[in-house]
Amino acid sequence: MSKITKAGGDDTGFDKPLYVPIKRRSFFMYAGATAGATALLLSGCDDDEVFPDPAAPTPPVTPTPGATTVSVGSGDVGVLNYAYALEQLEAAFYTQLRTGSYYTGLNASSAERQILDDLYYHEVIHREFFKAAITGAAPTAIIKDLTPNFSAINFNDRASVLGAAKAFEDLGVSAYNGAGRFISTTGNGPLYLLLAGKIVSVEARHAAIIRDLLQEGNFVGTDVINSSGLEISKTPTEVVAAANTFLAEGSKLNVSGLV
Repeated sequence: MSKITKAGGDDTGFDKPLYVPIKRRSFFMYAGATAGATALLLSGCDDDEVFPDPAAPTPPVTPTPGATTVSVGSGDVGVLNYAYALEQLEAAFYTQLRTGSYYTGLNASSAERQILDDLYYHEVIHREFFKAAITGAAPTAIIKDLTPNFSAINFNDRASVLGAAKAFEDLGVSAYNGAGRFISTTGNGPLYLLLAGKIVSVEARHAAIIRDLLQEGNFVGTDVINSSGLEISKTPTEVVAAANTFLAEGSKLNVSGLV
């Protein structure tokens, strides 16, 4: 079993427990426990279980001189880069969230703060999972560390922070839902689809918890459910149109290789 360790200096306390039981309601306890268990499973996967098929072509993602966007590439590696980019964005958001007065002003034992801590740890694990997987098998194909732009978010204001968290979590769910069609059916493709299903189940629980913090008892809304009662899925093009508004120039994503 491999171990994922903290990368960089922005994840202070990463070695703390990933799941701290909370007593707000049984829903939170079950959702948090399931999310934590799935995150631990992902962080402990053997390297040869998650890396791209060595026999599959993995063309390098070489930055074009003067390029203003970051191409995720194509094929299964492109899908992994796409997911890695979104997890970078979410992890960066929850990292910065923990520096604002809204978060620091919460009682350390409060359910709200423990929920935000859980989400932070999960997103950091997801980011490091994809980074390790792609780096281990296709190091020349991995995208760079992205630079976020959260200037539109007031990290000292609860409504601004939770509104942004809702947007990020809903976007993540719709992104994973829509990415499955781009994963191959051969090689390691079926495994990638299984792992994506595990992660999206965690992201959906995140989205439900954030919605409940905004309005108690409101775990899901008509804005994320289609006419058939299923969660909405979005194409990579639709997803990056939203994600790019939170990325700095030079870090905005180009997913043309996937579509």
